[in-house]
Amino acid sequence: MERERPSRQAIWCDSSQLRCAALSAAAVWPDRADAIERQSRIDPVGRIERWLCYATACIGLLWSVLVSAQEMEPRAYSAVPVGTNFVVASYARSTGGVSLDPTLPITDVNAKINTFLLGYSHSFGIGGHAASIAAALPYSNADITGNIQGLPGTAWRSGLGDSTFRVVVNLLGGPALTPEEFARRPPTTTLGASLTVTTPTGQYVPSRVINVGSNRWSFKPELGVSHPFGDWFVEGSAGVWLFTDNDDFFRGHQRSQAPMPVFQWHGGYTWRPGLWLAADMTYLAGGRTSVDGVEDEDMQRTVRYGVTLSVPLAAQWSAKLAWSNGLITRVGGNFQTVSLSLQYRWFNH
Repeated sequence: MERERPSRQAIWCDSSQLRCAALSAAAVWPDRADAIERQSRIDPVGRIERWLCYATACIGLLWSVLVSAQEMEPRAYSAVPVGTNFVVASYARSTGGVSLDPTLPITDVNAKINTFLLGYSHSFGIGGHAASIAAALPYSNADITGNIQGLPGTAWRSGLGDSTFRVVVNLLGGPALTPEEFARRPPTTTLGASLTVTTPTGQYVPSRVINVGSNRWSFKPELGVSHPFGDWFVEGSAGVWLFTDNDDFFRGHQRSQAPMPVFQWHGGYTWRPGLWLAADMTYLAGGRTSVDGVEDEDMQRTVRYGVTLSVPLAAQWSAKLAWSNGLITRVGGNFQTVSLSLQYRWFNH
């Protein structure tokens, strides 16, 4: 006889363990633990258990949404000469609300997230094609507020995020050229492939619903094309995020996430090398999560738009200012993000 599939409430909640429910609530809103415990005594089987069943999966979307907010990378597949090195320091500020299932008793969830990032990239030649490898290490902090059954609460998180590594190879139109050869060659259409890997190196505490780190590996294979025509350029890319399971999710459960396709489009104008402006748009869908095999109602469908301005500051220095906002958000964060990056470049040759 087939075993009955457990419900979300059976997995997460036990009406006889009210103290445990209150402690779990404190993991979401630590400053409201006493008030939540008092409410659990007044309504021992109802409200506390209902929101607790969903809070663990829904609130955790904050950090994954922040990742998607950074999914706007104009000129990611533009050709560069081999032996080029970049060091980048950036700051991003994201503010906004989190859209959840309207039937849930969790309302007015807002977050202010600050992300500081240090990155390095190096270009080289492989089989006559230009390629590059990059690494980035983020540090983030977030101030999160919201109401659960009318009880206001706040949570603060800070720490190192998951480190990211990326390899890009230009398959067509991006030959391996020295800086001198590259300067003499007019821009051409390039087709590239990349693999982004996010490693579970960020701060992670299993007893917390909201963490800076994800405690899992993520992979994004992607294809991208960049086409210049005169001083204008258009770009597009298509990739998909693939996730391993988090085997140490909140309260000892296993959390998995379905693949999440990501598409980007960019169009812009270049006045001179290093000085350009681009309009950006990204679309992502899917990514529904499951806890112990039971699906959550959190399948994402998000459209974001923005602009990016790159300005040369000196011979080897440049700055990049970017702004993006949510156009459509089904589930997840509807954030407005402003970022500023400072970049230093040098050549090996």
